[in-house]
Amino acid sequence: MTLKDLKPGQQGTVASIGTTGPAKRRIMDMGITPGVEIRVVKVAPLGNPIEVNVRGYELSLRKEEAQQIEMR
Repeated sequence: MTLKDLKPGQQGTVASIGTTGPAKRRIMDMGITPGVEIRVVKVAPLGNPIEVNVRGYELSLRKEEAQQIEMR
């Protein structure tokens, strides 16, 4: 399951980040690392962006980034 599959109000724990290079660096710079809890706040009508709560901060992720974050 990826972060993109979670519905608003659901939460999960990051298992891994399935990308490399600058995209992985951008995700990790936001504080999204393996083991952290993420709660989906809302998803835009067309699915882009996805607003999440990470460590008390509200962040917006692109749909493509959310697909790279494996959840458990």
